[in-house]
Amino acid sequence: MTEKPLIAITMGDPCAVGPEIIVKAWEHPGVVGRCTPLVVGDGRALERAVQACGSRLGIAEIAEPEEARTVPDGTMALLPLSHLPEEDLRYGRPTLAAGDAAYRYVCTAARLCLAGRVAAMVTAPINKEAMNRAGHDYHGHTELLAELCGVDDYVMMLAGDVLRVSLVTIHEALRDVPGLISRERVLTTIRVTADGVRRLTGKARPRLAVLALNPHCGEGGMFGNEEQVAVVPAIEAARQEGIDAQGPLSADTLFHFAQQGAYDGVVAMYHDQGLIPLKMLHFDDGVNVTLGLPIIRTSVDHGTAYDLAGTGRASEKSLVAAICMAVGMAGGAKDGLV
Repeated sequence: MTEKPLIAITMGDPCAVGPEIIVKAWEHPGVVGRCTPLVVGDGRALERAVQACGSRLGIAEIAEPEEARTVPDGTMALLPLSHLPEEDLRYGRPTLAAGDAAYRYVCTAARLCLAGRVAAMVTAPINKEAMNRAGHDYHGHTELLAELCGVDDYVMMLAGDVLRVSLVTIHEALRDVPGLISRERVLTTIRVTADGVRRLTGKARPRLAVLALNPHCGEGGMFGNEEQVAVVPAIEAARQEGIDAQGPLSADTLFHFAQQGAYDGVVAMYHDQGLIPLKMLHFDDGVNVTLGLPIIRTSVDHGTAYDLAGTGRASEKSLVAAICMAVGMAGGAKDGLV
């Protein structure tokens, strides 16, 4: 019998819903039946999450990730990287210590992936401000993981079983986006997206839709020239490389056809352009996957949800989908998204 892949799940901000959705996901048959999960986080935070969710799961602290395979059924394997006091675990009130802990969870899981000790990592939501105030200056998981892995060409994609959307620019002020749209950046995003969608779908030549930045594709330059200067040349170069890239296409109509299966992936120019329609369809089951890394990293597609922290009501659906996608990418049992 093939050994199930070992998947590291980082707790994220311990003051948020991460610990609770981990507990709820662990009880989902689609998780423990497909992989051996391992929590990277804080014992006290996980213990109170068990109570908040009314769960009967036990917790076993381990020293090495491989020990997760020996933990009995009904018990969560925890690699404890922090032992935060109660004052740093107040629901919805992240502290510097909590921000630093969340940073260390991610770094440890990434290094375990790079060393081949775990097959993939799945991340719960972090508080970027708390992490930054703790001295770790990154816009989010994606940028941190790219630095840890030593890569420059990476892409953030959010995916469901209907839409897969990648971004040319990620967490940038809207006023800065036009200046960041270059031929090289768009072409790199198309390349990395094509490779990632190929892995996710198994299609040798996935069909990609590339969006315009401006309304009506710039209307011949009346509403901006980014299409003529950057997007069209990038698409032409990608097609010369054998990539099936179509566009530029107007975002206001493209998603009608994309949700009907006309495209395997969509390349959007900026965050809200691509993620608003994605989350309209996949609010509960969308997955954030970082493409271009030498490791497998998936994540929930939502934030810290502080208003739900401690209630046990936060939905685990996105985390379950992220775990299943990570398992599929790692070559494990495939279902649903993968």
